[in-house]
Amino acid sequence: MSRPLPLCLFLGLTLGLLTLLPNQAVCAPQNSANPVLKLIKNLRSPHIFSPKSAIFSSDGSKFYINALEGKETLVYDTDTLELKKVIPHTFRQEDAPLFLNGENTLFDYTYHNCRGTGDRNCFSGKPVECTLTHNGRYLWVSYYRRECDHNASSPSALAIIDTTTDTIVRVMPTAPLPKMVAASPDGKRLAVTNWGDNTVGLIDISSDQPKDFHYERLLVVGQKLNVAGISGNRDNVCGLCLRGTVFTADGQYLLVAGMKTSHLNVFAAQSGQKIGTVRLPVANPRHLVRSPDGRKLYVSFNIPGKVAEIDMAEILSRAPGNGSVSGRVLTVGSGARTVAVSANGKHLYAACNKSSSLTCIDIASWRILGTAPVAPYAVGLAIHPEEKLALVTSQGRNGQGGNNVAVFAIEQNRP
Repeated sequence: MSRPLPLCLFLGLTLGLLTLLPNQAVCAPQNSANPVLKLIKNLRSPHIFSPKSAIFSSDGSKFYINALEGKETLVYDTDTLELKKVIPHTFRQEDAPLFLNGENTLFDYTYHNCRGTGDRNCFSGKPVECTLTHNGRYLWVSYYRRECDHNASSPSALAIIDTTTDTIVRVMPTAPLPKMVAASPDGKRLAVTNWGDNTVGLIDISSDQPKDFHYERLLVVGQKLNVAGISGNRDNVCGLCLRGTVFTADGQYLLVAGMKTSHLNVFAAQSGQKIGTVRLPVANPRHLVRSPDGRKLYVSFNIPGKVAEIDMAEILSRAPGNGSVSGRVLTVGSGARTVAVSANGKHLYAACNKSSSLTCIDIASWRILGTAPVAPYAVGLAIHPEEKLALVTSQGRNGQGGNNVAVFAIEQNRP
């Protein structure tokens, strides 16, 4: 094994670091009982076109990559790293049974784009984020927009994939520009957070049958954004830019953050009533994840390049009075995007976009164990259920970099 390099040598490195050899140790100090990250492969292919998010199956035997511009979800075997299946997100008239009763909108959303296109359920979708429900049976994939909707001002959609066959079994409409999808631990609800207009859709998923899934209500944070005639880059023209979304461990509360704020919004999941807001210790929150025991919330802050650990109890107690919360804050790398917690609750990982890096954090001591370089520009992150592998998607920017999925082996470096 080569000698692990100091953390400082990795900060700010980008394209040149793609030449790292497989099996080269790139993360963790020597003589420690901490994880060591070894880059084993950079996945590249014509299908890996603007990869946005990644997720392992519940048993860890395979993983899914959502290629946004490729309009596909890719299924890989975990052991061999071979592409096993490509799930296209293009729908034609013969796919009409996937849209129950021909539904293409909800809550009276109207189409401002896609006029004159005929059947609005004949489209290609751009997959963004995803989550698993029903003990890993169903994979939910949100679409940034339908391809004819250039300004993301009309209803989009999300696909439900049966992971036993890796086929789409239903497509449901959404509000404009959905991104995050989050499931309640009690299996009752799914939240679809709409970046495009300051709303969150709540779906009843208590049935085991996809045909029975249905919307309960639409939550509004602040004021619903009027998207009629909206123009400009919708990554920036997005109101509060809602993204981070997570349920509490008991499923009673839903937490939603807006990237253009420093606040966390707290809703009662069953009634949809807003409980209040809390001010976070840093602005520009992007991603929210819950600790395995449900007691902590981990938040990434994009522009500041930081992550925070906050007590859930403090959030829930201070939300009714619109108070502030504190917590442990750590700088991890410029453009902190997706974060993930190991199943044992010991390690926090962060994919950092501008620094093109993957950072590994020891939660108990709240210190960085090491940082590994990845292709520009890192966005998505997934950790194997047994903390054997880490996946980092690099989407690229303005035609530069990206189109890469880095696969790291996670090994324990025992003294």
